[in-house]
Amino acid sequence: MEKRTDKNSYTILFAIIMVLVVGAILAYLATALKPKIDVNKQLEKQQNILYALGVNENDDKSVAFIGTDKVAEVFNKYIVKQLVIQGNDVRVDDKAYLIDIKKEQASAKDPSYKRQLPLFLGVKDNKVSYIIPIRGKGLWDAIWGYVALDQDMVVQGAFFDHAAETPGLGANINQRFFMDDFIGENLLDTSEKFTGITVSKSNADPVNVDKYDNEVDAIAGSTITGDGVSAMIYSELKVYSSYFLNLKKK
Repeated sequence: MEKRTDKNSYTILFAIIMVLVVGAILAYLATALKPKIDVNKQLEKQQNILYALGVNENDDKSVAFIGTDKVAEVFNKYIVKQLVIQGNDVRVDDKAYLIDIKKEQASAKDPSYKRQLPLFLGVKDNKVSYIIPIRGKGLWDAIWGYVALDQDMVVQGAFFDHAAETPGLGANINQRFFMDDFIGENLLDTSEKFTGITVSKSNADPVNVDKYDNEVDAIAGSTITGDGVSAMIYSELKVYSSYFLNLKKK
């Protein structure tokens, strides 16, 4: 005699119930944990901005951020002003670090939309730096970063990270040996035209002595990720170039 639990209808009913139960649990957890997740994302952004400014807990080789227990306080100490550039308008906004760069990039595909561009003014050792968030595409998924510039668009510090680049290859964009190479590099060429910085396989300056060649050395075996970093730097920082041009006129 066939058991009731052997019927296909029982199996289907059981599967439906399990999906509903698991879905309800996941929905509850997502709702309950959202405030904490949002806070952690905010703290991470603050850590990354400070890292690009050179405020971190690095030793000679490691990447170490300001701890989450004190990053909000340190952020308020070093970041003296937050701005949002939107077209010809520049406004002060203490929540500029919460602007979603990905959404702004998507909205900017509409030619009529004026993208919001966050800009953070940081002061370290009595020197002003302008920290800019950037986002692009690597080999497998998104890449992003923060670049600190002086008023001449010379890099003072940089932080890069990724969603899913290849371990040991493209994933190394968040390592010191790569990020530190950008320090001192010029985004302008010798005629002060915006050129960006190319991650180059054929760079003739592997120890990075020449800071006016608009190039840094590529990571071996990560051509597409490197190209993504180059494209990200060019497209994302170029939109700020008019702001820096106006700074020079003042």
